[in-house]
Parts: sequence; structure tokens; C-alpha cells
Amino acid sequence: QVQLVESGGGLVQPGGSLRLSCAASGSIFNINAMGWYRQAPGKQRELVATIKSGSRTVYADSVKGRFTISRDNAKNTAYLQMNSLKPEDTAVYYCYADILGDEGFRGDYWGQGTQVTVSS
Repeated sequence: QVQLVESGGGLVQPGGSLRLSCAASGSIFNINAMGWYRQAPGKQRELVATIKSGSRTVYADSVKGRFTISRDNAKNTAYLQMNSLKPEDTAVYYCYADILGDEGFRGDYWGQGTQVTVSS
């Protein structure tokens, strides 16, 4: 069984910073990719950033230059450093991971979601 646990959301003023963490645990053989999606009220879920094997990264255009995704392979943990936050970044952020388990099953796993609110 694989679990993802997120932390780090909260309330921040425009221009501020937050760091999200996502820790994977369980019967993990290999993590192919980790990242975050976000969903604002009344909007579809959208990809924010992802980091793949070999540390290749992909960002949504709306966060390029402001957000940085990184990964600690030894801890099976990904981080999303969010700087210069804007009110339009307000959303529930969901961590995901593409994981190959010890039993040979590969699947997508999701965290519980964490609220990020950018407001003065």
C-alpha cells in the first residue's frame, strides 16, 4: 500500500512564499514522477508542476519563474517552493506520484490536498 502525505499549505499575503511537501511511503520500488495539481473553486484541476526521473521538470506557464519543484529521492519526498504568490494561486493543491510498487504494480497516487490561500 502506498500513501502520500502533504503538508505546508496556509494563508499568505500577496507576494509571500509557501513551501509544500509531499512524502510517499509504503511498498515503493521506484517513483517515476511526482508533482502537484491545483483546483480553484469553479475551475478544473490543472497541472502546476511535475518532476520526473532524472530531475526533469515541467511547469504551468502561470507559475514559471515563481514556483520551483524539487525532490529528495532518499526521502521519497517532493517539495514545491512557491514565491511571489498571487491571489489567483489560491486553490487546493493536490500532490500526485507515479509509483511502481514492490509487487510490480504501477499506478498514480494522490495526496489528501492542502489549501493555499493568497489574500491580504
